[in-house]
Amino acid sequence: MKVVISVDMEGVCGVASWVQVSPPEFGGLVNGAEYQAARTQMTLEAAAAAEGALAAGATGVLVNDSHDTMRNLLPELLPRGVRFTTGNDKPLSMVQGVQEEGVGALLFVGYHARAGSVRGPLAHTWNGFLRDVRINGRSTGEYGLNALVAGHYGVPVVFAAGDDVALAEITAELGEGVVIMPVKEGLSTFAAVHLHPQEARERIREAAERAVRGAAGATPYTTRWPAHAELRFDHQARADQCERVPGVTRVDAETVAWESGDALHLFGMFRMLARVAEVKLNA
Repeated sequence: MKVVISVDMEGVCGVASWVQVSPPEFGGLVNGAEYQAARTQMTLEAAAAAEGALAAGATGVLVNDSHDTMRNLLPELLPRGVRFTTGNDKPLSMVQGVQEEGVGALLFVGYHARAGSVRGPLAHTWNGFLRDVRINGRSTGEYGLNALVAGHYGVPVVFAAGDDVALAEITAELGEGVVIMPVKEGLSTFAAVHLHPQEARERIREAAERAVRGAAGATPYTTRWPAHAELRFDHQARADQCERVPGVTRVDAETVAWESGDALHLFGMFRMLARVAEVKLNA
């Protein structure tokens, strides 16, 4: 059985500020040294999960860089034999690879809470202006969207590491069968209590091994189809733009909705509308 590891950065040990997760190329409020430290820990946590998966008998591991530009991994820190994916124009984005033949498990590393979460360090969903994502009336985050795409291919989420708020949300939505490993406790949007980085990696390795050993009994995540999806933005101008997309309806000033027959259509619409909504608010 092959596994895919989707690794984000906001949920890794030691991270509690946008400064730490913003590549210096963006300019503005960034710090090269802090970003370098965060990307190193991100890679090492992914490596720990990969080591655990291999120890559990995985025949192949693909690590998918899932943060921002998706060019953050330091591949020389990954175990030999592990493949990795980079670049932010991937068809399945954060879960690229789950469509490959033989993949039987998806692991989340460095995951964060959804937009609007109380105490969730750097809590957001996809970008800074999405306030809520609802599928069949249930608020979800990146973890739920990604789990649905993986479920479309029959791949279950078996493991998640990140902050305690994110992991509570993952357990509530995806079920208690997902092995979770918190590496920090959220105090607020910009504060957390962290494990020692090495201890975080050791715990991830052990928990990932346990999760992959039990993957054969895991169930892929799904929802009711056709599904009703809603996006709520921080400003009505974003909904103005999205309302013009065929198949999209206006719910209220800041919210739009559509129907999807399967996870791939839902995810594709979500990504497109998130991009369409990138409108200047001072036009």
